Amino acid sequence: MNVTFPGESAEYRAARDRLLLQEVSLRRATEAVAAARRKLPPGGLVPHDYVFQGAGDDGAPADVRLSELFAPGKDSLVIYGFMFPRHPGDDRPGPKEGRTAQLKLEEGPCPSCTAILDQLDGAVEHVTQRVNFAVVAKAPLPRLLAFAEERGWRRLRLLSAGGNTYRRDYLAETADGASMPMLNVFRRDGEEIRHFWGSELLYAPTDDPAHGPRHLGTIEPLWNLFDLTPDGRGTDWDEQLSY
Repeated sequence: MNVTFPGESAEYRAARDRLLLQEVSLRRATEAVAAARRKLPPGGLVPHDYVFQGAGDDGAPADVRLSELFAPGKDSLVIYGFMFPRHPGDDRPGPKEGRTAQLKLEEGPCPSCTAILDQLDGAVEHVTQRVNFAVVAKAPLPRLLAFAEERGWRRLRLLSAGGNTYRRDYLAETADGASMPMLNVFRRDGEEIRHFWGSELLYAPTDDPAHGPRHLGTIEPLWNLFDLTPDGRGTDWDEQLSY
């Protein structure tokens, strides 16, 4: 199939066709990585049936065990580590209004995590048709729920891990207690729950610090859309809680 667009030059078409070959190679490499991921041997057994705090059916705080996050017939569980409180080095402005605005800046939510959760709140209804999904933060549950209301989140399952070691054990928290945006996937096999995959690219060295870890690059519509434009991601813009 020969693709052309109105008014394009021969120079543009030749360059675009070369780029298309790169895009095909990238697609092939992406599929190969996904296939290799699926073939990982069993990960480590989860050491505890971690007890989180979430909103019960009546809206009141209730204990929720990790094993209870698996719905019948769905044996995969994805947990995103929400940096709430934010990383100590993050000095971007906090919320301008609402209960969350009353928190000290260092106790408030991460703008980048908030941006990705804004996007995932729209996707999670589709996601949970096949897999289980939850968001875990260190912040107390009332803070999580208040912020969710302020952002208009309606579908995300929010859990507080303030009373357990989940975040430390699964690299969503550093040794000195700083939050990290780690995503982990768990797999249930009968009575066993094992770790399947984690976004360890977060901790891997990068060839160019300007590139960032991009550990969740394949699931972020925002940055992927920027990549399709002439200006790209740029170097002087970052997500904010308000604009």
